[in-house]
Amino acid sequence: MSDVVDPLWSPSADRIAEANLTRFMTEAGARSGRTFTGYDDLWQWSVDDRAAFWDTLWDFCGVIGDKGERLLDDGDRMPGAHWFPEARLNFAENLLRFRDERPALVFRGEDGTRLTLTYDGLYRQVAGVAAALRGAGVGQGDCVAGYLPNHPQTVVAMLATASLGATWSSCSPDFGIQGVIDRFGQIEPKVLFTADGYHYAGKKIDSLQSVRDVVAKIGSVQLVVVVPFLEPQPDLTGIPHAVLLGDFIAPDTSIEFTRLPFDHPLYVMYSSGTTGTPTCIVHGAGGTLLQHLKEHQLHTDLRRDDVLFYFTTCGWMMWNWLVSGLATGATLVLYDGSPFHPGARTLWQMAAEEQVTVFGTSAKYLAAIEKVRVKPARSFDLTHLRAILSTGSPLLPESYDYVYREIGSDLQLASISGGTDIVSCFALGNPIGPVYRGELQCRGLGLAVAVCNETGAVVQGQKGELVCTKPFPSMPVGFWNDPDGSRYHDAYFNRFPNTWCHGDYAELTPRGGLVIYGRSDAVLNPGGVRIGTAEIYRQVEKLDDILESIAVGQQWQGDVRVVLFVKLREGVEFDEDLQKRIRGTIRDNTTPRHVPAKILAVTDIPRTISGKIVELAVRKVIHGQPIDNTDALANPEALEQFRDRPELQE
Repeated sequence: MSDVVDPLWSPSADRIAEANLTRFMTEAGARSGRTFTGYDDLWQWSVDDRAAFWDTLWDFCGVIGDKGERLLDDGDRMPGAHWFPEARLNFAENLLRFRDERPALVFRGEDGTRLTLTYDGLYRQVAGVAAALRGAGVGQGDCVAGYLPNHPQTVVAMLATASLGATWSSCSPDFGIQGVIDRFGQIEPKVLFTADGYHYAGKKIDSLQSVRDVVAKIGSVQLVVVVPFLEPQPDLTGIPHAVLLGDFIAPDTSIEFTRLPFDHPLYVMYSSGTTGTPTCIVHGAGGTLLQHLKEHQLHTDLRRDDVLFYFTTCGWMMWNWLVSGLATGATLVLYDGSPFHPGARTLWQMAAEEQVTVFGTSAKYLAAIEKVRVKPARSFDLTHLRAILSTGSPLLPESYDYVYREIGSDLQLASISGGTDIVSCFALGNPIGPVYRGELQCRGLGLAVAVCNETGAVVQGQKGELVCTKPFPSMPVGFWNDPDGSRYHDAYFNRFPNTWCHGDYAELTPRGGLVIYGRSDAVLNPGGVRIGTAEIYRQVEKLDDILESIAVGQQWQGDVRVVLFVKLREGVEFDEDLQKRIRGTIRDNTTPRHVPAKILAVTDIPRTISGKIVELAVRKVIHGQPIDNTDALANPEALEQFRDRPELQE
């Protein structure tokens, strides 16, 4: 943990006074008869009286629906708690509450395409697709799948599905055929939305042959709706039940929203699947809506006049998170393509042109543009930018310095952390609080987040397991095809009774923030000492010669030794001097236990399609174990560099 206690940024008095969070604190205080002295005080109330907190949030955010009288049944059971058991609502109705000419969606493609869809236009398009889906027999209990780029029609298809009470699930088109079958094959969708292809890194990539193969293997698909993306009239030959989107849409201009119970299935999302068949995680409409409203309006200070961007594909949970910004009425920017085409400044040029106020990305992206010396504020007018969000992996302390040095000095930099498991975050930003180097600002409101040691005791200032000790609304409804709930229970509640164990290795700081040290299942354990992989990465990647790294534990002579693989900047020689500098940097800033026993060079680091490096897959490869599902990887060929390395036998 950083010893620096001076904040890198603090909000102005005006910013604090005008924040949604400040208004919420006032309203919550009036309803509860309390006076909140600050964020920590509000957080404590929100976990001590969770029913009152979520009830207040429902009203503050103006949720459309019938709340009912009962707020929480079996509130001490995890799993087993039932939030708002009498409520009836529709997710799409809440996201389509605005009907005006303000931009709802702005699409930017890497090929230069720009499209705008107003809130009224979005409503009308959803109405047409919803009517067509209803005419095709889609309703409650059915699944609709999207194999689509990050395009406005993807949002339209999802909202149309949700308006009917059907369940939506999506993969981005860069998923391999087997990866799509492994996911959609489990949920058996009735309808598949797809594009004819997509752009990436200056290339046009056809999707229709993949669709032919997918539909041939998934017998449940009764209708394939093709969105023309590359060509105005794509060839649908060989795709059963296929129709172009323009021929599918019905001439309807109003939507009949189906209001359903709070925990009615909205989304099916998937674990990464890098070490086996992906787990299908079912999320309810009410919990997803409330959690996203909280995270947008209170933790991100989102408002109608904001322009919200998150670099994501529709195969990553941050797409679902981004789309929920419609419920606040903000303008969402959807980008599809490579963030480095035609150059590393692409997204910042877009942010300047669209006057983005909240810019979301991954920690790896920020590290990558720093390595190639991108200086956005020197090239573009970013004065409208007020917040940067980062997730996907721990944000290096040096990346905090980079953001405030090269992007903007008056920014809320919010490193956020959660997961597909809860389609939201456990730790987030606090727009009325300071930002400290290397720390996530705060624990999420309404979430009893703590850190436990090996015995399950709650600790502060020590590394341990990130847990949540009380139920919360965005817990999954369950897993698909898990009738007795045993797989769901084993995934999160097996280690500590009645406690959600998230699988992150973390530490609570004295300032109320958190530091995430990586996934606990990837924790290194040399000589019985637990080391988070991020502790090593944040030292190694300080070195200008290193673009990226991955560390794993290798079983060796009855113990575990740390092996570090590094990807070098072009033209850098991997010699003894560089290895000495790597070891010295790690030793000087951590402990001798952190110093790797072996350092090896590779040309690429394997990662999932959503950009996360895959320590577990690399660990399996170096031990000669099979990888069950390489289709979950964006670059599966990179794994071959780790196989049968003679240096690992020395």
